[in-house]
Amino acid sequence: MQLDHLTIIAPTLEAGAEHVRNLLGVDMPFGGNHPEMGTHNLLVRLGDDVFLEVIAIDPAAEGPGRARWFDLSDPAVVKHAWDAGHRLRGWVVRTSNIDTVLSAHGAILGQKIRVSRGGRIWSFSMPSDGSLPMDGVAPSVIDWGARGHPAMTMTNLDLTLVEFVIEHPDPTAVKTLYQRLGLQNPPRIRKGEQHRYRAVIKTSAGLRELY
Repeated sequence: MQLDHLTIIAPTLEAGAEHVRNLLGVDMPFGGNHPEMGTHNLLVRLGDDVFLEVIAIDPAAEGPGRARWFDLSDPAVVKHAWDAGHRLRGWVVRTSNIDTVLSAHGAILGQKIRVSRGGRIWSFSMPSDGSLPMDGVAPSVIDWGARGHPAMTMTNLDLTLVEFVIEHPDPTAVKTLYQRLGLQNPPRIRKGEQHRYRAVIKTSAGLRELY
């Protein structure tokens, strides 16, 4: 499993777009809608096989009748994290065999669900209550299936992911978790007062930090 994409979890898509604009100086294009989750997103490439996503509840969509992914079932949780400056909160790793991964680590990563956007359908891991695995310390897992990774079809705004960093009070425990999960090239781990993520991104105006 290796990094697939980073996710900003926003109270609205407009708020997420403004956050990225302020930090990276770009306007992210619209991605699409997820009818199974009642959400929509913005998408932009950060390289050939990694991308950035902003995701929020789609106010025009019907409720999914189940927990939404990325903590979006509880707007109060999303808003509290947003107001506290915790906006880059989700990250997703990819695999070509999600069933094998979840048979070994389902207690941490959750269960497999089917999700779609436009004509693309994929498998995704999610705890039954829609929460982030281990409050976001652990990644979600995606299996794109036969169509493969979509980054090369996304808009190129001259952004490149340079480094992905996790701050955590117990770096040793986090490192052990990532080794247990078998992650390839996991985030760089450093000690911090609280758990949070930061991404260093190269833009046409130089290096910028996303959080």
